[in-house]
Amino acid sequence: MALRLIFMGTPDFSVGTLQALAEAGHEIVAVYSQPPRPAGRRGLELTKSPVHQAAETLGIEVRTPKSLKAEDEQAAFAALGADAAIVVAYGLLLPKPILDGTRLGCFNGHASLLPRWRGAAPIQRAIMAGDTETGMMVMKMDEGLDTGPVAMTSRVVITADMTGGELHDVLKETGASLMVEAMDALEKGALTLTPQPDAGATYAKKILKDETRVDWNSPARAVHDHIRGLSPFPGAWCEMTFGSKPERVKLLRAERADGKGVPGEVLDDALTIACDEGAVRLTEVQRAGGKPMQALDFLRGAKLGKGTVLP
Repeated sequence: MALRLIFMGTPDFSVGTLQALAEAGHEIVAVYSQPPRPAGRRGLELTKSPVHQAAETLGIEVRTPKSLKAEDEQAAFAALGADAAIVVAYGLLLPKPILDGTRLGCFNGHASLLPRWRGAAPIQRAIMAGDTETGMMVMKMDEGLDTGPVAMTSRVVITADMTGGELHDVLKETGASLMVEAMDALEKGALTLTPQPDAGATYAKKILKDETRVDWNSPARAVHDHIRGLSPFPGAWCEMTFGSKPERVKLLRAERADGKGVPGEVLDDALTIACDEGAVRLTEVQRAGGKPMQALDFLRGAKLGKGTVLP
């Protein structure tokens, strides 16, 4: 017997879970997603979210309220008569009437090992902090920020050079499978909930523009983790000068390297840059308006002499 579910999600990360639940035979009675946003080079076209588009392909009704605080929205949610709501990177706070608006509650697929990295950017923050492990968790939601009891966990190793984009893709698949497993247990009345401990709680605040610039005065380990954690989006960056004009260059991949010099100093002809302790070698970069390219290809058109110091 399948569950009657509401799905709430917005970005590509959420799509796999929606599709997996539908393929598992659950009845998705409605999908909630963020409203279409301006896109295109001029921002004149309204673009539906990845979840919105996936739901339409599946023939599921899509609702895009700007808020769930209004009583009529809450009543419309409850009127769906769902057994549970599944939330994966939806982007709106759920007020108590929504949390209580289904028979069994709201269940969140969260990309961290709670209570570590509660909040908006757990994938990037885990890598930027140098974590070697993360995972997906299915949690029953309460009124706190990712504070509800945990039902299921699937752990994932963060390898030494893994980027935020690569970890995103692994966790997307992991989370889809885990949510199907959790809903199977919920359907059978066998889903066990374990309260989160208070110890070890950290918060994955949203990535701000002013923290994406690379600080060469940091140790090489921290610079490496910063670059890979923010790759490919929003992207760590530094400023390089070609001729007399400074230009912002996005740094997509790097590796730890041997070397010593003034922080920001170019140490060789392979884009090895000195940090406060040690060095990193940039291996993939992207100039403004250009495509990602390997560092050696980049250097053919952008000469950066040994001894140049990047700001």
